[in-house]
Amino acid sequence: MKVKFGHINIVAADWKKLSRFYIDVFGCKPKPPERDLQGEWLDNLTGLDSAHINGMHLLLPGYDNDGPTIELFEYSTIAANENRLINKAGFSHIAFAVEDVDACFALLKSKGGSLVGKAVKTEIAGAGNIHVVYARDPEGNIIELQRWE
Repeated sequence: MKVKFGHINIVAADWKKLSRFYIDVFGCKPKPPERDLQGEWLDNLTGLDSAHINGMHLLLPGYDNDGPTIELFEYSTIAANENRLINKAGFSHIAFAVEDVDACFALLKSKGGSLVGKAVKTEIAGAGNIHVVYARDPEGNIIELQRWE
């Protein structure tokens, strides 16, 4: 069986605003069409009653049109997701390899992002030297910015 990674999904409070953040900070590119999804099939898939989703896919930087995407979806009804912590079980963060961690973080912050911990430079035994920082997008999702040296 052949397997290929497809996408990761982020449920957004405002998918258009969050899309603009990932486009401006990381150079993601929209991959049409925009989605406006609803119906019995979606209720069956999600286990929700009267589910309605709007959103779109963004191509990740460094890939062509067939590459993996971030799927940004906004449900008409969104459940609260309090206390997104780096050590909470389940999906933790997405990572971007960047040329300049400090410059990318400054751009991220200027577009509404924030810091989780502190930027560090360290050696990882057997892997090399890394400059890395955990940050948050404007909706609190955790992003890792990393540069291996």
